[in-house]
Amino acid sequence: MIIMSFCTVCGHETEDKIPLGDHQLRRVCTHCGNIHYENPKLICGALAIWENKVLLCRRAIEPRYGLWTLPAGYMELFETMEQGAARETREEAEAEIDIEHLYCMYNIPRIGQIYVLFKANLKEGYFGAGEESIECRLFEEHEIPWGELAFPSVERTLRHYFEDRKIQKFPVHLETLGTRLDHTG
Repeated sequence: MIIMSFCTVCGHETEDKIPLGDHQLRRVCTHCGNIHYENPKLICGALAIWENKVLLCRRAIEPRYGLWTLPAGYMELFETMEQGAARETREEAEAEIDIEHLYCMYNIPRIGQIYVLFKANLKEGYFGAGEESIECRLFEEHEIPWGELAFPSVERTLRHYFEDRKIQKFPVHLETLGTRLDHTG
């Protein structure tokens, strides 16, 4: 939990209290009454495919430096999830994509994140390594570095894809990761 000691609107001190009509303790400004909400971070990304191969990026940043991931990152203000997924793919893999549809969504409440991944096609098979990537590569299923994947959401998405590909049906997958019921997150 982030402690917001001073109001971002007027600069006065804040205090913990439950605002009228609310049910949770929040930081509230003692002067102007502004409520400082803490909300989950939204991560958007893409499962980019080219000729039945999956695009993965080897991270050049923390967390999980040196491990493989799908191109994804925090959604920015004033963009859609699809725009964010395309931007992240461009930034991390120097690649342009055509988004097909929403593919996987993961609630990760223990770290306050929501992961949204789109199934997409890599345009013209072109990619490179952006500033946040050591390298990017296309992988066939048998080449996936399963023991070197950065996040449980990446592994789950890849496993869904390879299973779904067998029957050529790609439904939306919605899951919660990182709970006591799910020991993979």
